[in-house]
Amino acid sequence: MLPLDAKDQIRQAIDIVDLVGSYLPLRREGRGFKALCPWHNDSRPSLQVNPTRQSFKCWVCDIGGDIFSFVMRIENLEFREALELLAERAGVKLDNRPGPANPDDSRKRWLQLMAWAEDQFHRFLQDTAEGETARHYLDERGLTEQTVEKFHLGYSPDSWDWLIKRAERSGWSAEMLEKTGLANRREGSHGHYDFFRGRVLFPIHDAQGRTIAFGGRVLPQFAEKAGGKYINTRETALFSKHKTLYGLDVAKDAITKTGTAIVMEGYTDCLMAWQFGIENCVAVLGTALGADHLRLLRRYCERVVLMLDGDAAGQKRTNEVLELFISEPIDLRVLTLPNQQDPCDFLIEHGANAFATALQSAPDAFEHALRQFTAGIDWQNDIHGATAAVEKLLSVIARAPGLNALHKDNALREAAILTQLSKTFGVHDEQLRDRLQQLRRQHASKNPTATPSATLDPQNTALLDTSPLVPLREWLSRDLEFLELLLEKPAALELAARHVGLSELGNPTSREVYGLLLQAFAAGLTPDFGQLLSSCRDERLKNLLIDLDERSQSRRATLPHEQRLYAVLSRFEQDRIDAAQRAREQQLRVDAGQEEGQLAILRDLLEQERVKRGYTQPGTS
Repeated sequence: MLPLDAKDQIRQAIDIVDLVGSYLPLRREGRGFKALCPWHNDSRPSLQVNPTRQSFKCWVCDIGGDIFSFVMRIENLEFREALELLAERAGVKLDNRPGPANPDDSRKRWLQLMAWAEDQFHRFLQDTAEGETARHYLDERGLTEQTVEKFHLGYSPDSWDWLIKRAERSGWSAEMLEKTGLANRREGSHGHYDFFRGRVLFPIHDAQGRTIAFGGRVLPQFAEKAGGKYINTRETALFSKHKTLYGLDVAKDAITKTGTAIVMEGYTDCLMAWQFGIENCVAVLGTALGADHLRLLRRYCERVVLMLDGDAAGQKRTNEVLELFISEPIDLRVLTLPNQQDPCDFLIEHGANAFATALQSAPDAFEHALRQFTAGIDWQNDIHGATAAVEKLLSVIARAPGLNALHKDNALREAAILTQLSKTFGVHDEQLRDRLQQLRRQHASKNPTATPSATLDPQNTALLDTSPLVPLREWLSRDLEFLELLLEKPAALELAARHVGLSELGNPTSREVYGLLLQAFAAGLTPDFGQLLSSCRDERLKNLLIDLDERSQSRRATLPHEQRLYAVLSRFEQDRIDAAQRAREQQLRVDAGQEEGQLAILRDLLEQERVKRGYTQPGTS
């Protein structure tokens, strides 16, 4: 355990509003702030940030905590790693802290290696004669020096071990490069070789601007022996292509400001858009736009425009895009540029104004699918074609994942879609709904293991301790009020500790909370709420503490705090007297026939009754 003062220094140095705001757009509401919760399909902001208590809480997920809890969840870190990250942010030194068995296996160390590699690739591109070929290629693609610097593009020479040798001279092992996707192990031997060779490199950052992966485009002269035109870092502990968008760290402010994210299919498209002043652009990383991407973007905006290439491959994605539109509570639109042009070529040929005009005309994903499925149908004579189009659309809707578990807004969206289909095809919406249910049952029977999408991000479920805590609704009212009063005014702990023992509280969870307070009192501290959260390493208990504190804050007390405290202490005293009286009565029954002993017990009972009736404050008679 680290000393409380180290954690407390970090807690005092970092404002939770600034911390959460660096990950999620916040909006003020009353005395606090709200954001879309990143851990469930949140369409209305339900993550609350309390600047006074320095805590956060999502009432839908029923999770909450302090700055440490937030970083553990949002970064998927263990406590020690979150502590180190926040200590670095706060400028607090952590001495004598426990470390991993192998220091190279820490997330912090991996990030340092990726930042080092990015710098090596960028300097090789910019400062060497060998980089001239790559510089010429980027210039031919129309990318300016400003863009190369802004996005820190790089180049890896066509060598099997260029990076490995430089890494070893700088103290990085080949094994470390392998773990972060920068090197591969040779088959049948103990050696390694560079993963990126002869490629222009595009550093991939997380939303905080930290390097987590690379994308590589092979130069034309090395294409014949390359494994593919474009490759990305493989999946690692730092990088998942399904949860990452290229350029988000640069684009997120513009996305928040405009309320729209433009998603492209290539790095160069994204860079060219930025050159033309269109700053709210990101790109997928060798995969289709997915639900995790949309959940990431929903932190920043309400509308996403997906740029699909005009070729056949782009049009084949219509089904999956429509499924996303139905399943995710976001305004998803689809833009297909004319003449099968990609965004880069379109911008160079037509300019930013024409691009902006095209964006304004982008239909939503349902309208886009409707156009694709009905293209070429003769509405007067082709009944079979129209029927087949309806069936295709309903089949896509039926396959959309997790519909039964989603927000009611999606049910409204589904109803609007069925109404539109009814108008377009002249079919009663009840018939459409019946057919949709049939298709859903057929899909479920063919996929019996399919389950609705989880409420919580599965990447974070490891942080959830499933051992039971006693919920507040099952606590004794006496215990609830007692601990609420101590959270409200921790200075009352001195009086409470003299009159209420730990074992007197009614369940293990209330005793655990009181135990935290008593530990602080024994250490000579009068902890505020933030210090109490800092001293608690159980994330479930932190969440419960926030619930308890919220109850206390929302209570409209008619009596002063001191008077309420004396009243609840009196209840503890009364319960002790009642327990003693029951014990004496039991003893009286056991000692029946022993007259002298019975008289003594009766005298004690009478005295206890007198004390009970005349009692005013704890410790008086």
